[in-house]
Amino acid sequence: MILSYINNNLDELIDLLKQLSNDEYSSPCAQLSNSSIGEHIRHIIELFQCLENQYESGVINYDDRRRNVLIQTDTDFAIQQIVQIQNNLDKENKNIVLKQKIESHEITTESNYYRELLYNFEHCIHHQALIKVAILQHSTITIDKNFGVARSTIEYRNQCVQ
Repeated sequence: MILSYINNNLDELIDLLKQLSNDEYSSPCAQLSNSSIGEHIRHIIELFQCLENQYESGVINYDDRRRNVLIQTDTDFAIQQIVQIQNNLDKENKNIVLKQKIESHEITTESNYYRELLYNFEHCIHHQALIKVAILQHSTITIDKNFGVARSTIEYRNQCVQ
């Protein structure tokens, strides 16, 4: 079930990317502290790629990513990366170890593949909310009203309407 939510969420990103020129995608945005939409999309993609690429080893380190500038400057390339992620999401759940370095301290904690898929899904929504701030400046770009809104918030809003 989580895979369908993730795929739908990633499809929203693809739909957005298809509407943006490379210039709109890679230009700094003052409302995003001068980062670009592309930088946020790259961050989303690369966290999913970390999970995919490090899955076999069973040790995930989200800080260990390439920071590929092409992802944040070329919408077609970013779309290709998202499609590749979608094609490789369906993996067996297994225990994994997360590693992260904070200052000079390496921290490890136990997790599992499904938990990390959920983390990446929520992380994606969080960055979509930031991206939405930049998108609202472009009157020609259309996104779903729930773009960048957490599933729990959508459900809560739906309950309030009834």
